[in-house]
Amino acid sequence: MKLLTQEYKEHWNTVSKLIFRALFTYFALYILLMLLNPLFEVPFRWIGKEVFKVNYEYEVSGNGSGDHTFAYLTLFVTVVLTLITVVIWSILDRNRKSYNMLFYWFLVFLRIVLVAVMLLYGFVKVFKLQFPSASLTHLLDPLGDFSPMGLAWTYMGFSKGFNVFVGFMEVLGGLLLIPRRTQTLGSFIIIGVMTQVAMMNFCYDIPVKLFSIHLVLMALVIFITDDRFLKVFIKNKAVDVFTYYHPVKNNKYHKVIFWIKSIGLFILVSLISFNFYTTESHRGNNREKPLLYGIWEASSFIKNGDTLQPLITDNYRWRYLIVDLKDKATVKTMDDLKYQYKFITDSTSQKIMIHKKDSETEHYNFSYKNPNSEFLELDGIIDSDTLHIIFSRKDHEKFNLNSRGFNWINERPYNR
Repeated sequence: MKLLTQEYKEHWNTVSKLIFRALFTYFALYILLMLLNPLFEVPFRWIGKEVFKVNYEYEVSGNGSGDHTFAYLTLFVTVVLTLITVVIWSILDRNRKSYNMLFYWFLVFLRIVLVAVMLLYGFVKVFKLQFPSASLTHLLDPLGDFSPMGLAWTYMGFSKGFNVFVGFMEVLGGLLLIPRRTQTLGSFIIIGVMTQVAMMNFCYDIPVKLFSIHLVLMALVIFITDDRFLKVFIKNKAVDVFTYYHPVKNNKYHKVIFWIKSIGLFILVSLISFNFYTTESHRGNNREKPLLYGIWEASSFIKNGDTLQPLITDNYRWRYLIVDLKDKATVKTMDDLKYQYKFITDSTSQKIMIHKKDSETEHYNFSYKNPNSEFLELDGIIDSDTLHIIFSRKDHEKFNLNSRGFNWINERPYNR
């Protein structure tokens, strides 16, 4: 018995109608409240305080997290409203025989959402913006200092090819959702790809668990409405021609819709590709490297005329100066603590502005000498201390992670 199908059915049974009402209401509310939840901040916060006794501070935006407190409050409201709506809808509309037309537009809505998300998710990986390569600072961090999410990001960011492959599969799944004839295959691909993403989110504590699970469920709803895959691959049965229901039978209408979808898709893909391409040139691996880019190891550190020995208990002496991004630098002291600095260079006068990141001071306080790519000398004053530091470059390309490369032949595993 087909509970939900994209074929026309004049009479739906009670279970099919209940399932449809629940799915339609839940996903419509989920998307609507996700987009408009700032408008409901006051009542949702009241629910959090009175129902769940939430007494700590939290923000509506979640600061980049998708699994924040407000998201769970929104999910709770969505579930409650869904239950209430389904009960009322079932009572008021109990005599309706079917929901063929509404179900058609519901699936169109799910496909639009999934296509948009898959194109964004896919292209951000194809252009390697979501998972950047390990930064120079991360190359010096002990493995034990990584968070599970940081470890996952570094793992994914290592390989350009793997990013392109995963991104391509997400884009392919999204594109195959557009024609109705290939939407089942598209949803099947998305289920596979996004289930892997969801499991990664759960197992590495990546805060996009709620959204990724909902993407899997949306794709699953589309997939189960076509039982031909189940019949062929599981039951080994022949299948009949599948006749998709469409509320509009006019051929001219379908031609217009075809061209609208084609032009819209071309514009969307072009805009996304152009935006990510330009972003990659500024933020990605292809960005212009700053002057003095690299990892600089302090071989001599003189403070106020006194030479500080490289003792691992020293919380002042610099061990590394890491220049990875424009106008920024990270200093790693001997005791492995990291400090962020403004690092603005003037190659003409060979001056550098080095101040703590949150400092309002804006003057060049260091001079530098960089006669070759392996040597750097700094002279200046910071926090009333006169410093003279000599650095030698630590080649980041010689780290095992960067130097190993790809090998067709491995006589034994190179697992370090």
